[in-house]
Amino acid sequence: MGLSFFLWAQARFSGKQFGLCGKTIASLRRNLLAELTPCLERLGMRIQEKRSENLLIVRYNGHENRFLLFGGRDESSAGLIQGSTLAGVLLDEAALMPRSFVEQAIARCSVEGSRLWFSCNPDGPGHWFYQEWILKAEERRALRLHFTMEDNPSLSDRVRRRYQRAYSGTFYRRFVLGEWCAAQGLVYDFFNPARDAEDPPEGPFEEWRISVDYGTVNPASFGLWGLRDGVWYRTAEYYYDSRRAGQQKTDEEYADELQKLAAGRSIRRVIADPSAASFIETLRRRGFTVVRASNDVADGIRVTADLLRRRRLVICRGCRDCLREISLYSWDERGDRDTPRKRDDHAMDELRYFAMDMAGEGRGGFAAASVERTGEEARWFV
Repeated sequence: MGLSFFLWAQARFSGKQFGLCGKTIASLRRNLLAELTPCLERLGMRIQEKRSENLLIVRYNGHENRFLLFGGRDESSAGLIQGSTLAGVLLDEAALMPRSFVEQAIARCSVEGSRLWFSCNPDGPGHWFYQEWILKAEERRALRLHFTMEDNPSLSDRVRRRYQRAYSGTFYRRFVLGEWCAAQGLVYDFFNPARDAEDPPEGPFEEWRISVDYGTVNPASFGLWGLRDGVWYRTAEYYYDSRRAGQQKTDEEYADELQKLAAGRSIRRVIADPSAASFIETLRRRGFTVVRASNDVADGIRVTADLLRRRRLVICRGCRDCLREISLYSWDERGDRDTPRKRDDHAMDELRYFAMDMAGEGRGGFAAASVERTGEEARWFV
């Protein structure tokens, strides 16, 4: 998609501006430009990057154009692209961006002959992009190219099989089959506590961490994680439901419980609920290294499911509340977005925090497609 976009832009225009959009500029550079730039240079394009300006200047066959980088993280991002005049825009993972940002990017393409290019993984059938663009592709004169995982030439057969084993249910249909389907049923429908829980391995662990979902009125959940041979085991937990107990606990009392859970082990870091500012400060004063967890629910669930399926995360039998919640944790089917029900989710939030922190420590395709059109050319590509 990126290769086609740059070839089209450099062939059709000179002296114009274009937009390159990702959920964040960092993800745009990592997921698109890191793979794409060497390919463009091998084709003879000269690329000058001005990182401080989030700008690429591209020269090819006597044409020079400017490509502005934008991040569509949230609703406020629309203001970043407002005022630009563009001859075209590529929105990578458009379904992850707010509608206001995408529509502002569309509105900026006022140059004669401009085109819009979108790429994304599927989401739910109620998603605005599916309703407004996928279902209305013909009406909008858009060319829709639908790929499954089998169409990705950068994946070996071995990797393909691993992904097929790792995904199930909703995620399998979306990321393997490329379907826009609704999330329903259990979130981790593949996980059977009786079958998949294990006893902690004997012997020393290489490293220890603790994940925290903080609650005063709602339950608080702490998980103790040990690393052994590339696998993180949730070996023990602390779970406190103030409603059930009839008494709330203070930050200092929760910090005492966390230290009991650590039981003298050297805790590399605590991955904490990002909203628990006062509790985080209490832990830091006691000498713990604390990082604020990523609270992206949809991405976190996908990452957690993948790590559980691949046995990179293992929940041990002694973690009764975590195992209880994972067997009850289900999608809320009343909304048009993927949202788990807000119950039986406190250990699940903390499990997700840990998975996202672990996945963030190591990051690790390129595909191009060409379609020849006859007659009136399609203006937009989905």
